[in-house]
Amino acid sequence: MSADFPLSRTAHPAPEAERIQILSAPVFGRYFTDHMAFASWTPESGWHDRGIGPLKPFTFHPGTAVLHYAQEIFEGLKAYRHADDSVWLFRPEANARRFARSARRLALPELPAEDFLASVEGLIRADEPWVPGPHGEQSLYLRPFMFASDPFLGLRPARQVEYSVIATPTGSYYSSGITLWVSDQYTRAARGGTGAAKCGANYAAGLAAQTEAQERGCDQVLYLDSAGEGKLEESGTMNLCLVTSDGRLVTPALGTILEGVTRDSVLTLATDFGLVPEERAVTLDELRSRAEEGTVTEVFAVGTAVVVTPVVAFKGHGYEFVIGNGTPGKQTMALREHVLDIQHGRAEDTHGWMRRVI
Repeated sequence: MSADFPLSRTAHPAPEAERIQILSAPVFGRYFTDHMAFASWTPESGWHDRGIGPLKPFTFHPGTAVLHYAQEIFEGLKAYRHADDSVWLFRPEANARRFARSARRLALPELPAEDFLASVEGLIRADEPWVPGPHGEQSLYLRPFMFASDPFLGLRPARQVEYSVIATPTGSYYSSGITLWVSDQYTRAARGGTGAAKCGANYAAGLAAQTEAQERGCDQVLYLDSAGEGKLEESGTMNLCLVTSDGRLVTPALGTILEGVTRDSVLTLATDFGLVPEERAVTLDELRSRAEEGTVTEVFAVGTAVVVTPVVAFKGHGYEFVIGNGTPGKQTMALREHVLDIQHGRAEDTHGWMRRVI
């Protein structure tokens, strides 16, 4: 374990029988492991007090800045147990770089990549028994996060910051093809906004749209651009990809959307599946017309939690339409299986994406 994050083990770990029961059917975000990683920052001392210790609550002053100004960022990545009992991370360096970009956008201090990796790996080693076995789609989801912790009600960048990593065992996020609600009331981000940053405020602002989608029988929301041009952006928790009949894998261009690690991975793998990757603006009108004529043959969503999830239908005010025959597409499922096989060590990692921890 890195000396930068020394371990102080909990005296009260979860009973083994309880942990085994949780791991038999893990649910995303419901149960947490025994430990947490942590570090603090001030302008005078920089990053200090690094460590890994028992999972415990934070204690806040009512005036703590994050509670009032939402100066906060987070990341999401997974650890996978392979058949030989080793444990691996999938492209954690990309998460470390995105965490730094998000910090810059939210005027938070940048955590060095080596600290990000040491904290994540140290927590995995401390809570290795919590990493599910090498079967199905189970994994250990890790949530690094950073927030303004100074008790101050003036609007300025934080002068006291806390960093932490917690972990939760998880299984499959969506079990089958999903339907997206196309919101014409809410937008996720605007040019110059925080759309490219992974910050909690983006997700909090999307809860009303997500609720609207669920009330209309849909699994998630699909946002359009804030300029009113009808361009597809991303879903509430994932990037969007289209497969066309002429062999293209099309995804909305970056700028106001999150630069997803799984999105980038799928674009890199596209040529292995006979697809030409293409990042460009796609309008709702184009999606609807091409779905109707059959030249958009598959749609899927990508993200750390959802991996590659087929999108089989869309709904909006006064319309709905299906993709293909309304069932998960062949290319989608092949890409999904291949990404999972790389992550779980069942396929060769030709891109050097996996990082061994144990």
